[in-house]
Amino acid sequence: MKKQKFKLPIKIILILAIILVAIFFIIGYILQALTTSDFFVIKQVAVRNSGTSFDYLKGKDIFSLDLRFESQKALANCPDCRRVRFARVLPNCIFVDFVKRQPVALVKFYKNFAIDEQGIFFYSSLAVEESGLPVIYGLETKIFGPKPGTKYNLVEINLALNIIKEFKANKAFQGFTLKRIDVASAQSAGFFLLLPKQAVDYARANPRAEWLWLPEAKPRPAGQWSGFQVFTGENNIREKMMVLGGLVMQAAGDWADIKYIDLRFKEPVIKLNNVL
Repeated sequence: MKKQKFKLPIKIILILAIILVAIFFIIGYILQALTTSDFFVIKQVAVRNSGTSFDYLKGKDIFSLDLRFESQKALANCPDCRRVRFARVLPNCIFVDFVKRQPVALVKFYKNFAIDEQGIFFYSSLAVEESGLPVIYGLETKIFGPKPGTKYNLVEINLALNIIKEFKANKAFQGFTLKRIDVASAQSAGFFLLLPKQAVDYARANPRAEWLWLPEAKPRPAGQWSGFQVFTGENNIREKMMVLGGLVMQAAGDWADIKYIDLRFKEPVIKLNNVL
């Protein structure tokens, strides 16, 4: 048996073609009306998190504006921004949102730079103490004339960011403060931890307690804080931070006796204060 071929009547085909052409012209008319009507001319540009002026956008048709191009142009002039978002607010307003980078540390150069979790450098007006952020040392001889908005692919930078990441992720360090990170040499890299506030408060309430390095307790070398040094080297940071977390929990109450912990060897080495 032969299969019967299904054929649309010519009349239906013509009707469908006419409908499609009509839709095409209607859409074209609407687009033309939108791009030529004064109703959609930009009269206001609202900007958040920046004092940048975008008055040059006023008077342009809101639908003819290339938001992606404008976003990329604004971002190129804002190295401390992670992105710049442009949005149309009909009928005649453009909203611009500068999304700032969030610093995870400051970096010591001729002036302090900030660095985010992606490793992007940018200017920061924050003082070290008011920022509460760790300070990365040792990059002065590896990066000359750092440029804001730039990412430098260095082992030392990745190492410092990895230390910060693992420190934040480990609950054993709750209450401790990551004060400084030294990466002048990746092999001997490490960081300095400030003791939890509870230990500091105890020493202030007991000024004769000689077991804690605090100004109220006893004289201490200039530039030192109440805490201890940790040496990690450059490899297996996650595993070493887990080991350190275990040691910190085991030594609860005796933290101030620790001068440094060295995790670069197969077995951790703990050096105590006033012990030769």
